[in-house]
Amino acid sequence: MKRNLATIASLVMAASLTATACDASGSSTSSDGRTVVKVALWNYKTVPEWKALIDGFEAKYPKIDIQPVDILAENYPDKVTTMLSGGDTTDVLTMKGVTDYARYATRGQLMPLTDEVKKLPQKSYSGLADFDLKGQYYAIPYRNDFWVLYYNKALVGKADLSHLTWSQFEDLAKKSTKGSGTSKVYGTYLHTWRTVVQAIASAQTGGDLLSGDYAFMKDQYKMALDLQKAKATIPFSTASSQKMTYDSQLTTGKAAIVPMGTWWAAALLAEKAQGKNPVDWGMAPMPQITNNGKTVTFGSPTAFAVNKKARNADAAKKFVTWASGPEGAAAIAKLGLTPSYSDSKIKNAFFSVKGMPNDPVSRAAMEPSKVQLEMPVSDKSSDIDQILTEEHELIMTGEKSIDQGIEEMDNRVKKEVQ
Repeated sequence: MKRNLATIASLVMAASLTATACDASGSSTSSDGRTVVKVALWNYKTVPEWKALIDGFEAKYPKIDIQPVDILAENYPDKVTTMLSGGDTTDVLTMKGVTDYARYATRGQLMPLTDEVKKLPQKSYSGLADFDLKGQYYAIPYRNDFWVLYYNKALVGKADLSHLTWSQFEDLAKKSTKGSGTSKVYGTYLHTWRTVVQAIASAQTGGDLLSGDYAFMKDQYKMALDLQKAKATIPFSTASSQKMTYDSQLTTGKAAIVPMGTWWAAALLAEKAQGKNPVDWGMAPMPQITNNGKTVTFGSPTAFAVNKKARNADAAKKFVTWASGPEGAAAIAKLGLTPSYSDSKIKNAFFSVKGMPNDPVSRAAMEPSKVQLEMPVSDKSSDIDQILTEEHELIMTGEKSIDQGIEEMDNRVKKEVQ
């Protein structure tokens, strides 16, 4: 899942990197004798979890110096791919998505963590199974984000959002659309990522995103295009060309309801704490195709892995297991983020964050019946993702009909990948 975390307010300042010295054995130590562990991550200044995890770990292990290797979020996957290809020795690599993880792991670029995983209370982790590659693990998730429905309380009024179907979602979006010109309020905002349509269709119909058979997406595309036609959401082409952010649509009162990932809660809380965008917002479960009382959504875990060529592998493994465990989970839950590890204390910490919606509907949103992986783990995932993205854009801009776009997805995946 692509994540525009640049919207998170600057809650932390960058830590100055301590100078390092490498001895003849290849191990890396800081000038004060601490073991250096370099961690590849993105947007250090604006993503609050990094400082929370680093400070928490160093407080427990003062002889280890965690040094961030900061990379721009939009460049992160390509940069890490280049680093690994060039033999880079950065110790810990943050896995932004499972597609990248599968690529690195199958290329033998990550260190096995299976022994560490076996020691974990695995039933307390969500998203852990997504990193299972034929019984082996090469990363451990510390976060597991999934999609919910955010809403502006003032704009939805007394609407019951607790068990929406997509049909009801569409009706509510149309009814909530008001005004015109610069004062227009759209009922919803559907971001430009293909997952907004494709991943939710897959999760709620059982459709396989790797299959080469994408008929299961048709109804979800029909709804998205109907909302555009009714002018209840900003046109895809406009949102894309103007590089609109989902954050700007909800927080400025431009959209009433917005499907998005749980990571957004931390951004909204941070902005509100600094007096920015003081919108009164809440969360609700993702709308469903079938109203059977169950909530099925999709998501993607974020994990830490150890570079196969790490200089300080043992210290790196210690960081990975701590960050993904109960103490790391507590550190990020206090920021309004959803950790992979969870228990009653972690849940209470999450909902105790100042400004976090704590009503029954918001709590229900955070406990879906099932979270399907956004994109299955496979050595073909990356290539298929590219095809699905390209055809998604053509459908949403009207350059191809739904049927034409789906047929092209089918044909291209079967011919170019499978």
